[in-house]
Amino acid sequence: MEQYGKILLIAMPAFLILVLFEKWYGWFKGKDTVRNMDMISSLSSGVTNVTKDVLGLAIALISYEWLVNRVALTHIDTTWYTYLIVFIVLDFAGYIVHALDHKINFFWNSHIIHHSSEEFNLACALRQSVSVFVRLFVILLIPAALLGIDSKVIAIVAPLHLFAQFWYHTQHINKMGFLEKIIVTPSHHRVHHALNKEYIDKNYGQIFIFWDKIFGTFQEEIPDVKPVYGITRPVRTWNPIKINFLHLWLMIKDAWHTKRFKDKLRIWFMPTGWRPTDVEEKYPVYKIEDAYNFEKYNPQASVFLQVWSWVQLISLLFFISYLFGNIAYIGKPDMFIYGAFVFLMIYAFTELMDGSRLALVWEILKAALGIGIIFYLGDWFGANKFLPWISIVLIAYFVISVGVVSWLTFTIEKQNRHVSVSA
Repeated sequence: MEQYGKILLIAMPAFLILVLFEKWYGWFKGKDTVRNMDMISSLSSGVTNVTKDVLGLAIALISYEWLVNRVALTHIDTTWYTYLIVFIVLDFAGYIVHALDHKINFFWNSHIIHHSSEEFNLACALRQSVSVFVRLFVILLIPAALLGIDSKVIAIVAPLHLFAQFWYHTQHINKMGFLEKIIVTPSHHRVHHALNKEYIDKNYGQIFIFWDKIFGTFQEEIPDVKPVYGITRPVRTWNPIKINFLHLWLMIKDAWHTKRFKDKLRIWFMPTGWRPTDVEEKYPVYKIEDAYNFEKYNPQASVFLQVWSWVQLISLLFFISYLFGNIAYIGKPDMFIYGAFVFLMIYAFTELMDGSRLALVWEILKAALGIGIIFYLGDWFGANKFLPWISIVLIAYFVISVGVVSWLTFTIEKQNRHVSVSA
């Protein structure tokens, strides 16, 4: 956890710089593909995911080390080609998991966040799940385990494989010649993120595209068919924590409401999007039927609200950087309290971005938890040894934040009443 946190201290600023560069480049070229609030939502989602991973809030039913100790037929030396083998094995396993995420109702809940943006850009690459608490992925590494590949190799290659999936989430790179036949390119992945009937549920590859060509899931980007991004049941929120559990909550409600016992059981394993007939008729859910005629989620947001959302995001990045850089010092159970604060902070300011009436309640809870931590611990998780005045600054931040959110929620409510009267 500590080592991964240190890697993220380098990776997070790099990703943020690239996301902002894409925003600038799109503006410069007259093709801006990054909406402000959507970008903040995506960046916030990235923070939720890495926080969960650094805190170790997921378990593997079996570990790779346990597997290799029991099934290895040989033990190959760690050389350059060992890393190549592991990279290919990981990529094939990733293809299988990715396909299952799209095909099975229950697994879709762990992947919906990644497709929830109605834009396609580098920021949306950071929309990753926090809803997976049990990992089944290790079983797909049996080929590497049979060869007795050292678990340290997996630990090095896995994050590199993940980070290598970032760059192709962009609309600013066209087709890439012969590379289109080997690796996943932006063109291939634009197809994957599209909800058009010509494109949906295609191109599951993560690094290599030939898996899709082998298993018949490949679709080339068609010049005359512009990809339309998002999911057919739009999430209609900027709150990444809500998005992570929307599909699961729908399945739970459907399993409860359906009268047929068989449907209560099979709903979890049916194809993605399947609902019992009786529930579908009684409790309809909006679904995009025409990919070219629907309204993107874009609640009214004043310039001040957008600026304040950036202030909150930047504050969040300072909070999370301190956690990742000092997680060994913070230790258990304090690091889990810190994680709860991070999640509460994200929930509060993304609810405000949605214009929710409850945003102020969440903001007050965040401030109460933050100030309570300072008084209980005597400082902010040991930060006083670096900055003796940090507690005073944080208390001032929490108080000012509640005041600003109070004013913003009042303003939003007033605007909503005005719109209702006008309508």
